[in-house]
Amino acid sequence: MDILKRNHVTVIGSGSRTLVFGHGFGCDQKMWRLVAPRFADRYRVVLFDYVGSGHSDLGQYDPVKYGELNGYADDLLEVMEALELRDAVFVGHSVSSMIGALASIRRPEYFGQLIMVGPSPRYLNDLPDYYGGFDREDIEELLEMMQLNFSGWASHMAPAAMKNAERAELAEELEQQFASRDPRIARQFAEVTFYCDCRDILSQVTVPTLILQCAEDSIAPLEVGDFLHHRLAGSTLNHMTAKGHYPQLSQPDETFSRIDEYLTVL
Repeated sequence: MDILKRNHVTVIGSGSRTLVFGHGFGCDQKMWRLVAPRFADRYRVVLFDYVGSGHSDLGQYDPVKYGELNGYADDLLEVMEALELRDAVFVGHSVSSMIGALASIRRPEYFGQLIMVGPSPRYLNDLPDYYGGFDREDIEELLEMMQLNFSGWASHMAPAAMKNAERAELAEELEQQFASRDPRIARQFAEVTFYCDCRDILSQVTVPTLILQCAEDSIAPLEVGDFLHHRLAGSTLNHMTAKGHYPQLSQPDETFSRIDEYLTVL
């Protein structure tokens, strides 16, 4: 199997270190187009699509394998192995942050740092001890809407997640991203994402981590960033001014500068 073709791997730039950018649920590597190329003058930059997303090989989609986040972590490690990466910086958006964490536990030598953008180890509330932002009924309604009216779900979810009423075109782009996915695959990825619980594995992450917490993020609220910071040894919590769950689109300059500042002081 051609791993790089399977995950539609793109490599640009050059440098002694490599940055690997992972996209979140419902999206693909184009979500990083305003940020990732800006590192190409100093770093080797790797982008890819998870199987079932973007221009990945849909024929390789296995609902059993991708019925849990470890299936995606397997693919990330295979991409890094195919490129012979060591000490790379993995920049993961949303659920990709936990995929990166899982992968780093298994092969820590592949990772120099983790950068988590809008991460969450658990989207469901587990009150009174944990607030993830969603009740179980919220997730069940979301999944039912995806099942019954996929385009309607996309038009409802996009503006709520983007949280940028001043720039309606951003929500429109996100809606198009969501709507272009295979509904069956997208729904399973949503189920795997929103029902995941990675809280117990956080203590096993040994890689230094930057947590970029967005303001007014309906997907990963402030409490989640604080929770991660207290449980990831050696982590740095950085609160952004960018609102919503997609700062790489809504505030690419701030997203670039926050990542760049972290890497510069290492």
